[in-house]
Amino acid sequence: MERDCLKKIFDWNRKAVRKPLVLMGARQVGKTWLMNEFARQAYPRKTVFVNFMAMADLSAAIANTSLTPTNLLALFQAATGQKIITGKTLLVLDEIQECPKALTALKFFHEQLPEQAIMVAGSLLGLSMGHSEKQNSSFPVGQIERLDIHPMTFLEFLSAVGKNGLAEAIKQGDWTTVGLLATEYETALKNYLLIGGMPEAVATFADTNALSEVRAKQLAILSDYDDDFKKHAPIDLLGKIRLLWNNLPAQLAKENKKFIYTALRPGARAREYETALQWLDDAGMVQQIYRVSPPRLPLKSYRDFGAFKLYAHDVGLLAAMSALPIRTVLDGNALFTNFKGALTEQFVLCELSAAGFEPAYWTSDSGTAELDFIIQGETDVVPIEVKAATNTKAKSLSIYRDAFHPVLSVKSSLKPYHAGEGIVNIPLYALGARLQAEIEAAGC
Repeated sequence: MERDCLKKIFDWNRKAVRKPLVLMGARQVGKTWLMNEFARQAYPRKTVFVNFMAMADLSAAIANTSLTPTNLLALFQAATGQKIITGKTLLVLDEIQECPKALTALKFFHEQLPEQAIMVAGSLLGLSMGHSEKQNSSFPVGQIERLDIHPMTFLEFLSAVGKNGLAEAIKQGDWTTVGLLATEYETALKNYLLIGGMPEAVATFADTNALSEVRAKQLAILSDYDDDFKKHAPIDLLGKIRLLWNNLPAQLAKENKKFIYTALRPGARAREYETALQWLDDAGMVQQIYRVSPPRLPLKSYRDFGAFKLYAHDVGLLAAMSALPIRTVLDGNALFTNFKGALTEQFVLCELSAAGFEPAYWTSDSGTAELDFIIQGETDVVPIEVKAATNTKAKSLSIYRDAFHPVLSVKSSLKPYHAGEGIVNIPLYALGARLQAEIEAAGC
């Protein structure tokens, strides 16, 4: 498989001053594969792998020693039987959440032995890091570099299933070719809405071309997540975490997708579920998109923390959680409009997040207009209206444009690419890959 974030890892490796690199992301998004693939390409036969899940004795030894790089490297060498040559050997620490002191030790490596290349990952690592920060323990603040790993994007999916030509046309902005092959893109996108970007699901489809086998793989991943809830969640939060997670499809099926606590159970209040929601967020399993009013820079300063939408981290898993029938891929464009277009919105959010944007959403004070997403450019806020299939009537976008006069406005649907004065329609399947180029071209 080809992963765009692999390039970012190579960029990290070329830096003159290199902090330990920590890969963040939900379980099974491909963090371990990325570390292995980078090691294969950049450090052949010069990588030492430490898996704390499989080395409980090593974790115990680290818990009872000083955290100097010299001591730790000696332990790593003894545990693996491999020699570590500083400046030449890559050290990979996987499942580091099983050894909190090793996480703490990363700051000492940066301070005392910065020439040692270290990559780190772990299931539910965000929980361990978030807990360390909240407890004011020795967390390596400022001493590490974080890289968020998302599920595979639509273009990465295209490459994985042997459609590199389709992916390359979008990358190059070859809209003539993209337009001529619109039917192929739409077919691939319908598959992707059901498959999503979890690497095992994508690999299963690439190997078998069977959506039924993909669904079985997704259900296995969801079962693993439930096991994680039981194993890692505080007992007093377990029921609330499960309720929040399993309620996602119902929340997104509403006409107004603003998250409503009383939809969980009658009388539910935010304060009862805030900690459980933060747990899911730290685990990388949900994304909260806040309402912003007014839509000004910086967007974070204008968040309405009382109004947000809650999405899953992968569109395919959302489809599996919703028990969406696999046959819908054959029903024209029904897949894009199923349960109020939730899959389409989830897809766009995943693409925007993977492209490095932090989306918000906007509604008018009267509630008569709503934009699915707005993002922050360098000098202006960019509104994005998402439309299922080829329906591109954009009343809310018109209201927004009249009120705030953005430099660039974006519509995304299955209609072909078209650019006019201050407004551009980017096909859904090209939005994540081409939006930044449109922003730069508009100078915003």
